[in-house]
Amino acid sequence: MALRSFSHSSNVLARRPVTVIALAQLLGTSLWFSANSAFDELARAWDVSAAEIGWLTGAVQGGFILGTLTLALTGLADRFRASHLFVIFAIIGALCNALFAWTAQGLADGLVWRFLVGLSLAGIYPVGMKLVVSFAPERTGQALAQLVAMLTLGTALPHGLKELGAQLPWQAVISASSLLALVGAALIFRLGDGPHLPTRPASGGEHLRVFDAFRVARFRAAAWGYFGHMWELYAFWTVVPLLIAGSVLAGETPGVGVSGMAFGVIGAGALGCLIGGALSHRVGSAAVALSMLALSCVCAVTFALFWRSLPPLGLGALLLVWGAAVVADSPQFSALAAKACPPTIVGASLAIMNAIGFAITVVSIGLVTALFERVGLDAAWLLVPGPLLGLLGYALTRKRAC
Repeated sequence: MALRSFSHSSNVLARRPVTVIALAQLLGTSLWFSANSAFDELARAWDVSAAEIGWLTGAVQGGFILGTLTLALTGLADRFRASHLFVIFAIIGALCNALFAWTAQGLADGLVWRFLVGLSLAGIYPVGMKLVVSFAPERTGQALAQLVAMLTLGTALPHGLKELGAQLPWQAVISASSLLALVGAALIFRLGDGPHLPTRPASGGEHLRVFDAFRVARFRAAAWGYFGHMWELYAFWTVVPLLIAGSVLAGETPGVGVSGMAFGVIGAGALGCLIGGALSHRVGSAAVALSMLALSCVCAVTFALFWRSLPPLGLGALLLVWGAAVVADSPQFSALAAKACPPTIVGASLAIMNAIGFAITVVSIGLVTALFERVGLDAAWLLVPGPLLGLLGYALTRKRAC
């Protein structure tokens, strides 16, 4: 009976590999913003400001950058089985996240543990993208949309856990993310790698070819759009609870707190990704990516102009649309980049693009959280330049290539 059950579950994994990878991504990336779910509690317990709490997110981004650069420049992303990398890094990330919850006594050691969590996420997010390509190279846009949808839900999940466990200690809520990451590791361990993009043997200097991808105009154009999108995305996700708490939305919804509303706004991005993925099959990844980037820019400008005057219903609707659009372009830019670069270095190329993109997020998160303390919700203006530059960079690069 046990053998039959094991065989049946293995067959399910084999039939729906992209769904399994997406679910594992959801569980693994719940580590990313787990500390943000305890924003208020940490500020009180450690006697730190909102900007200093924002450093915790910056530390995760910094660790992620170092991790993705290491994977790309050493060739590890393409030399070892992606499933093995995912499992190892998910376990390490879960452990570091739990140690942050139960051993950190202040901001200094908290930053160290969050940095290590970010380092571990480098073996979850870009490696998860490579796993998707290894199973479904013929429908990269749709498959990556499903993957990023789960990343988005994983980002929102700590806020949802806090809302559900409002009476629990913040350490328990953060630890729940560690347990979820371990389940994600188990799923990928059972699934393994896909038949495409097989592991290539190490060879001297081969990893340096990752920079060849930037010689391809279509890759550069996708990277420009991705970088502009990244300026806005993680800074927006970081300040969503602050935007809600500082606006007329706070206390307007009976039975739903700031964490519950933050979960809804960030989680709306999952629906945006899925809709974008479906549309990409009909109109192409480029059209979806640019449309969503433009819509996100419009939402940012609208919020910055009218957050004082919009009624609660209108402001809530705006944030939901913004939350859906702000991430829906991400999988399509990644799909465009994956299709444009040489197949033998797709893992490293995506990793290096991620590293640069997340380096940008460190700057935008730091600036937005610092500006928020000075001007409040008007800090949303700082999110606008990213989408504008992304659209401009993509258009100019593609024009020169034609």
